[in-house]
Amino acid sequence: MVQVAVMGAGSWGTTVSKAFADAGNQVSLWARREEVAAEIREDHRNSAYLGDIALPEAIYGTSDPEEALSGAEIVVLGVPSQTLRGNLERWRDLIPSDAALVSLAKGIEHSTGMRMSQVIAEVSGADTERVAVLTGPNLAKEIAAGQPAATVVACENMDRAQLIQAAVAAPYLRPYTNTDVVGCEIAGTCKNVIALAAGISAGLGFGDNTAATLITRGLAETTRLALQLGGDQRTLAGLAGMGDLVATCTSSLSRNRTFGLHLANGASVEEAAEATKGQVAEGVISSLSVSELARDAGVEMPITDAVVDVCHKGATAQSVLQRLLGRSRKSEL
Repeated sequence: MVQVAVMGAGSWGTTVSKAFADAGNQVSLWARREEVAAEIREDHRNSAYLGDIALPEAIYGTSDPEEALSGAEIVVLGVPSQTLRGNLERWRDLIPSDAALVSLAKGIEHSTGMRMSQVIAEVSGADTERVAVLTGPNLAKEIAAGQPAATVVACENMDRAQLIQAAVAAPYLRPYTNTDVVGCEIAGTCKNVIALAAGISAGLGFGDNTAATLITRGLAETTRLALQLGGDQRTLAGLAGMGDLVATCTSSLSRNRTFGLHLANGASVEEAAEATKGQVAEGVISSLSVSELARDAGVEMPITDAVVDVCHKGATAQSVLQRLLGRSRKSEL
Protein backbone atom coordinates (compact mmCIF):
# COMPACT_ATOMS: atom_id res chain seq x y z
CA MET A 1 0.00 0.00 0.00
CA VAL A 2 1.23 3.49 -0.85
CA GLN A 3 -0.02 6.98 -0.04
CA VAL A 4 -1.39 8.69 -3.15
CA ALA A 5 -2.34 12.33 -3.67
CA VAL A 6 -4.49 13.16 -6.68
CA MET A 7 -4.55 16.87 -7.45
CA GLY A 8 -7.71 17.57 -9.41
CA ALA A 9 -11.22 16.22 -8.85
CA GLY A 10 -12.64 16.33 -12.35
CA SER A 11 -14.07 13.20 -13.94
CA TRP A 12 -10.69 11.66 -14.80
CA GLY A 13 -8.91 12.70 -11.61
CA THR A 14 -11.72 11.26 -9.52
CA THR A 15 -11.76 8.06 -11.58
CA VAL A 16 -8.01 7.62 -11.18
CA SER A 17 -8.43 8.17 -7.42
CA LYS A 18 -11.02 5.39 -7.38
CA ALA A 19 -8.66 3.04 -9.23
CA PHE A 20 -5.80 3.70 -6.80
CA ALA A 21 -8.15 3.19 -3.84
CA ASP A 22 -9.67 0.02 -5.31
CA ALA A 23 -6.11 -1.27 -5.76
CA GLY A 24 -5.64 -1.04 -1.98
CA ASN A 25 -4.09 2.39 -1.39
CA GLN A 26 -4.97 5.41 0.74
CA VAL A 27 -5.81 8.37 -1.50
CA SER A 28 -6.12 12.08 -0.83
CA LEU A 29 -8.14 13.79 -3.57
CA TRP A 30 -7.71 17.57 -3.84
CA ALA A 31 -10.64 19.57 -5.19
CA ARG A 32 -10.48 23.28 -5.96
CA ARG A 33 -13.93 23.84 -4.42
CA GLU A 34 -14.58 22.86 -0.81
CA GLU A 35 -18.16 21.77 -1.57
CA VAL A 36 -16.80 19.15 -3.98
CA ALA A 37 -14.20 18.02 -1.43
CA ALA A 38 -16.88 17.77 1.26
CA GLU A 39 -19.15 15.65 -0.92
CA ILE A 40 -16.26 13.28 -1.68
CA ARG A 41 -15.27 13.13 2.00
CA GLU A 42 -18.71 12.80 3.54
CA ASP A 43 -20.99 11.27 0.89
CA HIS A 44 -18.38 9.34 -1.12
CA ARG A 45 -19.68 10.85 -4.36
CA ASN A 46 -18.56 13.42 -6.89
CA SER A 47 -21.97 13.99 -8.41
CA ALA A 48 -20.95 16.89 -10.66
CA TYR A 49 -18.62 14.64 -12.64
CA LEU A 50 -19.48 10.99 -11.94
CA GLY A 51 -23.16 11.12 -10.96
CA ASP A 52 -24.19 8.46 -8.47
CA ILE A 53 -21.08 6.30 -8.76
CA ALA A 54 -19.95 5.38 -5.25
CA LEU A 55 -16.37 6.23 -4.30
CA PRO A 56 -14.32 4.07 -1.91
CA GLU A 57 -14.01 5.19 1.69
CA ALA A 58 -10.23 5.06 1.22
CA ILE A 59 -10.51 8.34 -0.73
CA TYR A 60 -10.32 11.45 1.44
CA GLY A 61 -11.53 14.66 -0.18
CA THR A 62 -9.84 17.95 0.71
CA SER A 63 -9.52 21.46 -0.68
CA ASP A 64 -6.24 22.03 1.21
CA PRO A 65 -3.25 21.18 -1.03
CA GLU A 66 -0.90 20.86 1.94
CA GLU A 67 -3.17 18.29 3.54
CA ALA A 68 -3.53 16.40 0.25
CA LEU A 69 0.20 16.23 -0.44
CA SER A 70 1.44 15.42 3.05
CA GLY A 71 3.31 12.11 3.01
CA ALA A 72 2.42 11.29 -0.60
CA GLU A 73 4.60 8.72 -2.34
CA ILE A 74 2.78 9.18 -5.65
CA VAL A 75 1.47 12.60 -6.68
CA VAL A 76 -0.99 12.53 -9.56
CA LEU A 77 -1.48 15.84 -11.38
CA GLY A 78 -5.01 15.94 -12.77
CA VAL A 79 -5.47 19.59 -13.71
CA PRO A 80 -5.84 20.81 -17.34
CA SER A 81 -2.67 21.18 -19.38
CA GLN A 82 -2.82 24.95 -19.71
CA THR A 83 -3.20 25.44 -15.93
CA LEU A 84 -0.65 22.83 -14.86
CA ARG A 85 2.30 25.24 -14.60
CA GLY A 86 0.49 27.75 -12.39
CA ASN A 87 -0.91 25.11 -10.07
CA LEU A 88 2.40 23.29 -9.77
CA GLU A 89 4.20 26.53 -8.91
CA ARG A 90 1.89 26.83 -5.91
CA TRP A 91 2.28 23.20 -4.88
CA ARG A 92 5.95 22.40 -5.54
CA ASP A 93 7.23 23.22 -2.03
CA LEU A 94 4.57 20.93 -0.54
CA ILE A 95 5.47 17.87 -2.63
CA PRO A 96 7.62 15.26 -0.82
CA SER A 97 11.14 15.22 -2.25
CA ASP A 98 11.11 11.66 -3.56
CA ALA A 99 7.49 11.35 -4.66
CA ALA A 100 6.74 10.05 -8.15
CA LEU A 101 4.95 12.73 -10.19
CA VAL A 102 2.29 11.41 -12.57
CA SER A 103 0.71 13.54 -15.31
CA LEU A 104 -2.88 12.93 -16.42
CA ALA A 105 -3.06 15.96 -18.73
CA LYS A 106 -2.95 15.39 -22.48
CA GLY A 107 -1.72 18.54 -24.14
CA ILE A 108 1.14 20.78 -25.17
CA GLU A 109 1.71 23.99 -23.23
CA HIS A 110 0.81 26.67 -25.75
CA SER A 111 3.18 29.36 -24.50
CA THR A 112 6.28 27.13 -24.53
CA GLY A 113 5.56 24.11 -26.76
CA MET A 114 6.49 21.85 -23.84
CA ARG A 115 4.97 18.45 -23.17
CA MET A 116 3.41 18.05 -19.73
CA SER A 117 6.26 15.92 -18.35
CA GLN A 118 8.69 18.67 -19.37
CA VAL A 119 6.59 21.30 -17.60
CA ILE A 120 6.48 19.14 -14.46
CA ALA A 121 10.24 18.59 -14.44
CA GLU A 122 11.00 22.26 -15.06
CA VAL A 123 8.61 23.69 -12.45
CA SER A 124 9.14 21.08 -9.72
CA GLY A 125 12.89 20.68 -10.23
CA ALA A 126 12.40 16.91 -10.17
CA ASP A 127 14.65 14.63 -12.16
CA THR A 128 12.87 13.36 -15.28
CA GLU A 129 13.13 9.81 -13.90
CA ARG A 130 10.62 10.81 -11.21
CA VAL A 131 8.07 12.00 -13.78
CA ALA A 132 5.54 9.62 -15.33
CA VAL A 133 2.53 9.81 -17.64
CA LEU A 134 -0.73 7.86 -17.34
CA THR A 135 -2.43 7.48 -20.71
CA GLY A 136 -4.38 5.17 -22.99
CA PRO A 137 -7.99 4.50 -24.00
CA ASN A 138 -9.34 5.77 -20.68
CA LEU A 139 -12.91 7.07 -20.91
CA ALA A 140 -13.52 8.10 -17.32
CA LYS A 141 -17.15 7.09 -16.83
CA GLU A 142 -16.61 3.56 -18.13
CA ILE A 143 -13.62 2.96 -15.84
CA ALA A 144 -15.38 4.56 -12.86
CA ALA A 145 -18.23 2.12 -13.46
CA GLY A 146 -15.76 -0.78 -13.22
CA GLN A 147 -15.76 -1.73 -16.91
CA PRO A 148 -12.56 -3.57 -17.94
CA ALA A 149 -9.89 -1.32 -19.43
CA ALA A 150 -6.14 -0.96 -19.83
CA THR A 151 -3.85 1.98 -19.38
CA VAL A 152 -0.18 2.85 -19.89
CA VAL A 153 2.27 4.10 -17.26
CA ALA A 154 5.15 5.74 -19.10
CA CYS A 155 8.33 6.71 -17.25
CA GLU A 156 12.02 6.80 -18.15
CA ASN A 157 12.75 4.86 -14.96
CA MET A 158 11.26 1.38 -15.15
CA ASP A 159 11.34 0.91 -11.36
CA ARG A 160 9.17 4.02 -10.95
CA ALA A 161 6.87 2.86 -13.72
CA GLN A 162 6.43 -0.50 -12.01
CA LEU A 163 5.74 1.15 -8.64
CA ILE A 164 2.91 3.17 -10.18
CA GLN A 165 1.74 0.16 -12.20
CA ALA A 166 1.33 -1.92 -9.06
CA ALA A 167 -0.40 0.91 -7.20
CA VAL A 168 -3.04 1.57 -9.87
CA ALA A 169 -3.78 -2.04 -10.81
CA ALA A 170 -7.44 -2.16 -9.78
CA PRO A 171 -9.47 -5.32 -10.54
CA TYR A 172 -10.93 -3.62 -13.63
CA LEU A 173 -7.86 -1.64 -14.78
CA ARG A 174 -4.83 -3.37 -16.28
CA PRO A 175 -1.78 -1.06 -16.44
CA TYR A 176 1.14 -1.63 -18.81
CA THR A 177 4.55 0.03 -18.49
CA ASN A 178 6.45 1.90 -21.19
CA THR A 179 9.65 3.97 -21.12
CA ASP A 180 8.67 6.02 -24.20
CA VAL A 181 7.35 9.16 -22.50
CA VAL A 182 7.67 11.25 -25.68
CA GLY A 183 5.62 8.87 -27.82
CA CYS A 184 2.93 8.49 -25.18
CA GLU A 185 2.54 12.23 -24.67
CA ILE A 186 2.48 13.09 -28.38
CA ALA A 187 -0.10 10.34 -29.00
CA GLY A 188 -2.25 11.52 -26.09
CA THR A 189 -2.18 15.11 -27.28
CA CYS A 190 -2.78 14.51 -30.98
CA LYS A 191 -5.65 12.07 -30.50
CA ASN A 192 -7.79 14.90 -29.10
CA VAL A 193 -7.22 16.92 -32.27
CA ILE A 194 -8.05 13.99 -34.54
CA ALA A 195 -11.17 13.28 -32.46
CA LEU A 196 -12.39 16.82 -33.18
CA ALA A 197 -12.03 16.04 -36.88
CA ALA A 198 -13.92 12.76 -36.39
CA GLY A 199 -16.73 14.63 -34.63
CA ILE A 200 -16.89 17.21 -37.40
CA SER A 201 -17.08 14.40 -39.96
CA ALA A 202 -19.91 12.68 -38.10
CA GLY A 203 -21.72 16.00 -37.71
CA LEU A 204 -21.60 16.47 -41.47
CA GLY A 205 -23.37 13.13 -41.86
CA PHE A 206 -20.43 11.04 -43.04
CA GLY A 207 -20.16 7.41 -42.02
CA ASP A 208 -17.72 4.74 -41.01
CA ASN A 209 -15.51 4.84 -44.09
CA THR A 210 -14.77 8.50 -43.46
CA ALA A 211 -14.21 7.87 -39.75
CA ALA A 212 -11.81 5.02 -40.48
CA THR A 213 -9.93 7.21 -42.93
CA LEU A 214 -9.57 10.02 -40.41
CA ILE A 215 -8.43 7.63 -37.68
CA THR A 216 -5.79 5.89 -39.77
CA ARG A 217 -4.50 9.03 -41.49
CA GLY A 218 -4.62 10.82 -38.14
CA LEU A 219 -2.48 8.05 -36.70
CA ALA A 220 -0.07 8.44 -39.63
CA GLU A 221 0.50 12.15 -39.00
CA THR A 222 0.72 11.64 -35.24
CA THR A 223 3.32 8.92 -35.79
CA ARG A 224 5.38 11.19 -38.08
CA LEU A 225 5.51 13.85 -35.37
CA ALA A 226 6.26 11.41 -32.54
CA LEU A 227 9.11 9.76 -34.45
CA GLN A 228 10.60 13.12 -35.39
CA LEU A 229 10.63 14.08 -31.69
CA GLY A 230 12.21 10.79 -30.58
CA GLY A 231 9.21 8.56 -29.91
CA ASP A 232 9.00 4.82 -30.60
CA GLN A 233 6.77 3.62 -33.45
CA ARG A 234 5.60 0.67 -31.33
CA THR A 235 4.04 3.09 -28.85
CA LEU A 236 1.91 4.62 -31.59
CA ALA A 237 0.60 1.17 -32.56
CA GLY A 238 -0.30 0.36 -28.96
CA LEU A 239 -2.68 1.46 -26.22
CA ALA A 240 -1.36 5.02 -25.95
CA GLY A 241 -1.52 5.48 -29.71
CA MET A 242 -4.08 3.52 -31.72
CA GLY A 243 -6.03 2.43 -28.63
CA ASP A 244 -6.61 5.93 -27.30
CA LEU A 245 -7.26 7.30 -30.78
CA VAL A 246 -10.00 4.77 -31.56
CA ALA A 247 -11.75 5.31 -28.22
CA THR A 248 -11.66 9.10 -28.46
CA CYS A 249 -12.71 9.27 -32.11
CA THR A 250 -15.64 6.87 -31.83
CA SER A 251 -17.18 7.18 -28.36
CA SER A 252 -20.17 9.34 -27.48
CA LEU A 253 -18.39 9.89 -24.13
CA SER A 254 -15.54 11.70 -25.88
CA ARG A 255 -15.71 15.44 -25.20
CA ASN A 256 -13.55 16.21 -28.23
CA ARG A 257 -15.69 14.18 -30.61
CA THR A 258 -18.85 15.76 -29.18
CA PHE A 259 -17.32 19.21 -29.53
CA GLY A 260 -16.61 18.48 -33.19
CA LEU A 261 -20.24 17.49 -33.73
CA HIS A 262 -21.35 20.91 -32.51
CA LEU A 263 -18.82 22.68 -34.74
CA ALA A 264 -20.09 20.77 -37.78
CA ASN A 265 -23.62 21.93 -36.98
CA GLY A 266 -22.51 25.54 -37.24
CA ALA A 267 -21.72 26.33 -33.60
CA SER A 268 -18.85 28.65 -32.78
CA VAL A 269 -16.13 27.46 -30.40
CA GLU A 270 -17.82 29.43 -27.63
CA GLU A 271 -21.24 27.94 -28.40
CA ALA A 272 -19.81 24.44 -28.60
CA ALA A 273 -18.14 24.97 -25.21
CA GLU A 274 -21.45 26.02 -23.70
CA ALA A 275 -23.11 22.91 -25.12
CA THR A 276 -20.43 20.69 -23.53
CA LYS A 277 -20.81 21.77 -19.90
CA GLY A 278 -19.04 25.09 -20.39
CA GLN A 279 -15.65 23.54 -21.18
CA VAL A 280 -13.55 24.02 -24.30
CA ALA A 281 -12.34 20.62 -25.49
CA GLU A 282 -8.62 20.00 -24.97
CA GLY A 283 -8.14 19.39 -28.69
CA VAL A 284 -9.21 22.94 -29.55
CA ILE A 285 -6.36 24.38 -27.50
CA SER A 286 -3.92 21.62 -28.43
CA SER A 287 -4.51 21.95 -32.18
CA LEU A 288 -2.59 25.24 -32.28
CA SER A 289 0.26 23.90 -30.15
CA VAL A 290 0.53 20.69 -32.18
CA SER A 291 0.43 22.58 -35.48
CA GLU A 292 3.23 24.90 -34.34
CA LEU A 293 5.28 22.00 -32.97
CA ALA A 294 4.88 20.12 -36.26
CA ARG A 295 5.87 23.16 -38.30
CA ASP A 296 9.02 23.65 -36.21
CA ALA A 297 9.84 19.94 -36.59
CA GLY A 298 9.24 20.00 -40.35
CA VAL A 299 6.36 17.50 -40.14
CA GLU A 300 3.24 17.68 -42.33
CA MET A 301 -0.04 17.32 -40.38
CA PRO A 302 -2.93 18.19 -42.72
CA ILE A 303 -5.78 16.99 -40.48
CA THR A 304 -4.43 18.97 -37.56
CA ASP A 305 -4.08 22.06 -39.77
CA ALA A 306 -7.68 21.62 -40.92
CA VAL A 307 -8.88 21.54 -37.31
CA VAL A 308 -6.91 24.72 -36.61
CA ASP A 309 -8.61 26.42 -39.55
CA VAL A 310 -12.09 25.48 -38.29
CA CYS A 311 -11.47 26.27 -34.62
CA HIS A 312 -9.28 29.35 -34.90
CA LYS A 313 -9.46 30.83 -38.40
CA GLY A 314 -13.16 30.85 -39.20
CA ALA A 315 -13.08 28.21 -41.94
CA THR A 316 -16.15 26.06 -42.49
CA ALA A 317 -16.07 22.31 -41.99
CA GLN A 318 -17.13 21.73 -45.60
CA SER A 319 -14.34 23.90 -47.00
CA VAL A 320 -11.56 22.16 -45.10
CA LEU A 321 -12.97 18.76 -46.06
CA GLN A 322 -12.81 19.71 -49.72
CA ARG A 323 -9.24 20.92 -49.23
CA LEU A 324 -8.23 17.61 -47.63
CA LEU A 325 -9.81 15.64 -50.48
CA GLY A 326 -8.14 17.87 -53.03
CA ARG A 327 -4.60 17.33 -51.79
CA SER A 328 -2.13 15.84 -54.26
CA ARG A 329 -2.26 12.05 -54.54
CA LYS A 330 0.63 10.01 -53.17
CA SER A 331 1.67 6.57 -51.92
CA GLU A 332 0.25 5.55 -48.56
CA LEU A 333 3.69 4.41 -47.38
